[in-house]
Amino acid sequence: MALALRAAGKEVHLANLSFSDLYGLDLDVWLDHDVAAIRPDTAARGDYFPERTLARWLDDNGLPSTVYALNRTRVQLLRAAYRALLTHLGGADAIILVDGGTDILMRGDENGLGTPEEDMASLAAVDGLPEIPHRLVACLGFGVDAYHGVNHALVLENLATLERDGAYLGVFSLSRTSREGALYLEAVAHAHASTPEHPSIVNGSIAAATRGDFENVQFTERTQRSELFINPLMSVYFCVDLPGLARRNLYLDRLDQTHLTRQISSIIEEFRDELPRQRPPRTFPH
Repeated sequence: MALALRAAGKEVHLANLSFSDLYGLDLDVWLDHDVAAIRPDTAARGDYFPERTLARWLDDNGLPSTVYALNRTRVQLLRAAYRALLTHLGGADAIILVDGGTDILMRGDENGLGTPEEDMASLAAVDGLPEIPHRLVACLGFGVDAYHGVNHALVLENLATLERDGAYLGVFSLSRTSREGALYLEAVAHAHASTPEHPSIVNGSIAAATRGDFENVQFTERTQRSELFINPLMSVYFCVDLPGLARRNLYLDRLDQTHLTRQISSIIEEFRDELPRQRPPRTFPH
């Protein structure tokens, strides 16, 4: 998506809510308390540093090679980090949250929510930035959250509800025959080679689907005990309006007062304990 926007003449910046050990970074990389500018030569502890891996791939391909890393923190501080980054960049016309999977589309009353903590922190943080004219969510990797309890018939039901609200923006696909698709496959291969002990299951699944693989295609020992269902829907982007998605979430307003990241999980569980019933999983009729 970033490559396509750049080809269309847009200025694009990449940022990630990070799982890296950011507190081990040198002081000069920090733009503010919870946002760091990661470059190809940024020093860090440990081998797992996806932001730097991506920065190095971008640099190797002659592309702008700074990737911003956002610290996992409570919603208000994450929103402040976004604002600090926007100030550093001189503003922006749009923010696109990209979810690997579709659990960001879960509203809270489903039987399974996947792994919602980071998704919901990001959704709540950006929902509180009304000064940004365009705020969008794009989901890539339909089906990968099944292994975390997400029922994808309910995903489609939620998309239908967003359509009725005017918040569903449609789909487009990642094609291996496009320049962007070919470079994406190269970037995934580069990342796997750079972090062989911890390759991304999500990106590996999307890349496999983009190549035309199907069903139980194994590409990492991390999934050897699971039966995968690689399929063409994994390479389709589902796009929605972010404020519209936030309005449909049943507990998002509770997250603004969190003081620690781990409180997000507790608040979600407390909300679910209050529900009279959960929406049960459904099967596809065809």
